[in-house]
Amino acid sequence: MTTLYIANKNYSSWSLRPWVLMRELNIPFEEQTRPLAEGSCWDTYRSFSPNGCVPCLHDGDRVVWESLAIVEYLAEQHGGIWPEDIEARTWARCAAAEMHAGFSSLRNDCPMSCGVRVQLNSISPALQHDLNRIDELWTEGLQRFGGPFLAGEAFCAVDAFFAPVAFRIQTFGLRLGDMANGYAQRLLDLETMRDWYAAALRETWRELNHDREILEAGVVTEDFRTTEQG
Repeated sequence: MTTLYIANKNYSSWSLRPWVLMRELNIPFEEQTRPLAEGSCWDTYRSFSPNGCVPCLHDGDRVVWESLAIVEYLAEQHGGIWPEDIEARTWARCAAAEMHAGFSSLRNDCPMSCGVRVQLNSISPALQHDLNRIDELWTEGLQRFGGPFLAGEAFCAVDAFFAPVAFRIQTFGLRLGDMANGYAQRLLDLETMRDWYAAALRETWRELNHDREILEAGVVTEDFRTTEQG
């Protein structure tokens, strides 16, 4: 049995990456959700994840942590994780690694919260730099490999790595070029992404640190999350 441990769908961008990839490629797995808690999750998450973080994949006796390592582990056993064409595969790996390691201003200034809409107080030069690079990167992939996804006709790991950016664009009303904006909407329109989003709206968990970061970033103009407490 393959089990993927994730955190709250509303907040956890890292969890989304392997989840949407496995769903899109019809790789069966059991989902285990462990909500984020105030302060450190180290003690709770260490019971299933060596680094005390999510996502974490359990495949029988094997434990794989970190989203990039999970993707590469899956690629050893399943087709379609990366493109077959070497040029597209090389580009896709570089772009995914860049996302995994970079874009800190986007992460910090626009925390992931699927269920709200936010008017940012301002866009810093560092955030604009990240947005410009994403626009450039997405446009390059779409033009070079013909779309509709970043490395060609099929959804693959590089699209999964940028899936949380599509939610951030929706939440914060971020502006990219026409081609990049169209790609972001294409991701949001995927059935798997709609499933993730619907589940995020149904969650009753609230993590005050994440919500506080949202309020520091700007003004919440809409909140679509359930108000029922479970």
